Amino acid sequence: MPRPKEFDPDKALEKAMHVFWRKGYEATSVQDLVDQMGINRFSMYDTFGDKHRLFLAALNRYQQKMVSENLRTLEHSQEGLRAIRRFFQASVDWALAQKGCQGCLMTNSAVELAAHDKDAAAIVRASLKRIEEAFYKALLRAREKGEIGESQNLRDYARFLTNNAQGLGVLTKARPDRRVLEGIVRIIFAGLKKI
Repeated sequence: MPRPKEFDPDKALEKAMHVFWRKGYEATSVQDLVDQMGINRFSMYDTFGDKHRLFLAALNRYQQKMVSENLRTLEHSQEGLRAIRRFFQASVDWALAQKGCQGCLMTNSAVELAAHDKDAAAIVRASLKRIEEAFYKALLRAREKGEIGESQNLRDYARFLTNNAQGLGVLTKARPDRRVLEGIVRIIFAGLKKI
């Protein structure tokens, strides 16, 4: 009969996610992980597999927790442009409040790994598709409410908004001030009001 674990795997995974988010995949050592997770190497390997499998689990955790939380405004609203504006304002507030301006783990992983890690790339693509779909549905609601015109391809605009959301995550790593980020959001909305 296997011995019960002496640690909470869920809490350990959460801690690993934060290590990868702060340091990136390559710069994170197994020692960094076990130190932050509060477990030994055997327990890490036995529970999560190697560093790469632990990273993929952490990336999935980020998708389930952080991405879901950030998209709540878009996915569970009946509003159109107002939901999109609230999403971007919340993104600016959240990014500037993060200790160390870590950016977005999905974006960081796309830049660091997607070109040569097919498993990480698949998770990142799924996350980006979810974000695009949330924007697309908000744009459809905006069109139904008469907030935007009928002539434009809303799928293209959803991709444009997804790109801008990811770009804000990159900029926060360089620690820009609120004025810079809010200026970008103003330009995004100036374009949206013309469609």
